[in-house]
Amino acid sequence: MKEVVNVTFRLAGGETVILSGETGETLMSCAVANDVKGIIGECGGWMACATCHGYVGEEWLSRLPPPSDQERAMLEGCIDVRPTSRLTCQIILDATLDGLSVAVPASQT
Repeated sequence: MKEVVNVTFRLAGGETVILSGETGETLMSCAVANDVKGIIGECGGWMACATCHGYVGEEWLSRLPPPSDQERAMLEGCIDVRPTSRLTCQIILDATLDGLSVAVPASQT
């Protein structure tokens, strides 16, 4: 049975968007379905474009699996990469991520 996972996106202009996704879906698909400005997901989640780059709240990083080599390589091409940078297409929502906080880079808005 799928569970609801609440996620907060902080947009570059200071706006906050709180939305709900379902366990098993990617953070990117949840953001795109809810029209989060700056999370585009141009490649559809195939980790080929990095248009879903986001900054995960530091307090959440330990709950995520580390980025794969391919994700790290894609992030190298992003503008303003930070230690908390992740591709949202590679984050699968689960119950432990309820309340997840992600900031959208200014370069994507």
